[in-house]
Amino acid sequence: MILPDISVLMHAHNPDSRGHAKTRAWWDSVLAGTEGVGLAWVTILGFIRIATHRGIMDHPMPVAEACARIDEWLSLPQVHIPLPAEGHFTRLQRALEDLGTAGNLTTDAHLATLAIERGYTLCSTDADFSRFPRLKWFNPLAPRG
Repeated sequence: MILPDISVLMHAHNPDSRGHAKTRAWWDSVLAGTEGVGLAWVTILGFIRIATHRGIMDHPMPVAEACARIDEWLSLPQVHIPLPAEGHFTRLQRALEDLGTAGNLTTDAHLATLAIERGYTLCSTDADFSRFPRLKWFNPLAPRG
């Protein structure tokens, strides 16, 4: 099962984004496949926040369009919202302490912890995920093989 982060969703849906075509093709193939896809709440909310933000996007989506996109994904049989396991905060806290920082890595640590405890492979274009040694992850923009 895979757990995409916000970077993947934004690259896939922003035609002005670096790597848009490759990420969009990857995301479309994932949605057409049968592998389980978890969309974490923080990723869903991040997509709505960024995709509709006039200060970030040259062509922001209307709120209804962004929410309809999420509804479309969640209507697929292989897509679901994974919830943190009991004790998630304790594991998240440990991950942050192991990093020696929180700040901008807080959400990354949450997603990494969620992926580890639920057995997902995290998908991101953010190399910061390499800082979590127990995390299985890959970058759909990176060469594979």
